[in-house]
Amino acid sequence: MRRFIDLADFSREQILDLLELAQALQHHPEPRALAGKVLGLAFFNPSLRTLASFQAGMARLGGSSFVITPGQGTWLLETQPNAIMKGAAAEHIREGIPVLASYCDALGVRAFADGKSLESDLNESLFRMIDGLCEKPLINMESAMNHPCQALADWRTLDEMKIPTRAKFVLSWAYHPKALPLAVPAATVHMAAMRGMEVVVLRPEGYALPEQVMEKARLAAREAGGSVTETSDRAAALNGASVVYAKEWGSTAYYGDVEADSRLRADLSDWCVRERWFERARPDAKLMHCLPVRRNVAVADGILDGPRAVVKQEAFNRLPVQMAVLHRMLA
Repeated sequence: MRRFIDLADFSREQILDLLELAQALQHHPEPRALAGKVLGLAFFNPSLRTLASFQAGMARLGGSSFVITPGQGTWLLETQPNAIMKGAAAEHIREGIPVLASYCDALGVRAFADGKSLESDLNESLFRMIDGLCEKPLINMESAMNHPCQALADWRTLDEMKIPTRAKFVLSWAYHPKALPLAVPAATVHMAAMRGMEVVVLRPEGYALPEQVMEKARLAAREAGGSVTETSDRAAALNGASVVYAKEWGSTAYYGDVEADSRLRADLSDWCVRERWFERARPDAKLMHCLPVRRNVAVADGILDGPRAVVKQEAFNRLPVQMAVLHRMLA
């Protein structure tokens, strides 16, 4: 494996093999498997779980890692092609990425969506450029439209909970005071579809996921025997649900228009997940969220502190699945 950029690049059997390896490595980490190997981690955006879990995973496998946060102790890196560099950035990623890659055996990069052009972000313009600049194995630690590490951890969490592959999985929009990227919802709907689930995307008007994202998920669902639909009808969506995956994201109707998005979400504060959301769900229905989550804004305390929430389990699972990715890449 030289690239871990998108779950869609792998067959369902390959994903299941990675999950089996993650299970084995959790209990038997192989502390010398990656002795002498170095993982480079470049974060153009903030991180807590991704940063800590990759460093911990590399250490548990006997390797080492270094972290670069452009502009914090290093030169600020320019990411725009054909930029006239008269601003704060002193170096371009066209030099920076190849240099960082030369110091390590694999490179992980986190680079969020620009949030201005939906077409550009759907095309993964920045991450495609990074991919072309990196000759070493490359890991997507979240890009404009994807977060495969989170998706793989979520799949493992569903398996651990013994959620049937044909169960109803609701990806629900949740309130946030500002627009957030589409990477996690796009990766999540595809993951659940690839697993073979009955996937329902629940969202207010103006927040439908892009057609390219939905069609990719529908294709995965057809191959796995599942389904993908979308609705703004909360009661219908949640009826019989085994899992509610809450996630905040920005308006696609007004993508890049901060003021229009703010006006649209101004009256949507009731999209905070509370216990009453589960009245029509299965009695043992679970709440998932990738974290970080704003308490009593996106999800209520009563849910996060109660038996429905498996958010900490999801977060822990980042470690073993990423260890499996690193092992396949470098062992």
